[in-house]
Amino acid sequence: MNADNIDVDSAEVDLLTSLQQGDQHAFELLYSRYSSAIYRNILRMVKSVETAEDLLQVVFLKVWDKRAVLDTEKSFKSFLYRVAENIVYDYFRKAARDRNMLSKMMLHGENSYQHIEKWVDEKENKAILEKAIAQLSPKRQQIYQLCKLEGYSYDQISKMLGISPATVNDHIVKASKVVKEYLLNTRYYIPLLILLSM
Repeated sequence: MNADNIDVDSAEVDLLTSLQQGDQHAFELLYSRYSSAIYRNILRMVKSVETAEDLLQVVFLKVWDKRAVLDTEKSFKSFLYRVAENIVYDYFRKAARDRNMLSKMMLHGENSYQHIEKWVDEKENKAILEKAIAQLSPKRQQIYQLCKLEGYSYDQISKMLGISPATVNDHIVKASKVVKEYLLNTRYYIPLLILLSM
């Protein structure tokens, strides 16, 4: 994220001064002025609309929390870009830590099908996964469940459904993208993204 180093105009100084004093209207005006640009930069980094929206809210919550110590003599836009960049990096670092931890745990486990089966045995987790799969067309749901949840190979599925293994692969690739995006946006993605990618 690259911020423009611009001088703060007097109207913005007034807004920032009001914000320091807890003025919600000033906060709303600053949000309206800068949120679109900050959102676009976050979206470019995280590639997910809902995640970008969530992180944008985190950025402005942090601004509100830190309002009393804002420096009105420095560019508020530059400050926002720095805050947003740090929040995005924290998001990626946490995701990487969680993935690494779960990957290490899985090295000592059984095969991926058994892990998925164990994970979906829990009622809440099963409901989440079912909602993710429900985003798919009926045909794609069937193929995805056969492969990812019931452990059938592409060849077995192609024979069962009378379609080519290449068609099965195409369905799995597209279904996986939809399911992973759903899980990512509901924040339940970390265990299943690892399991379902195997």
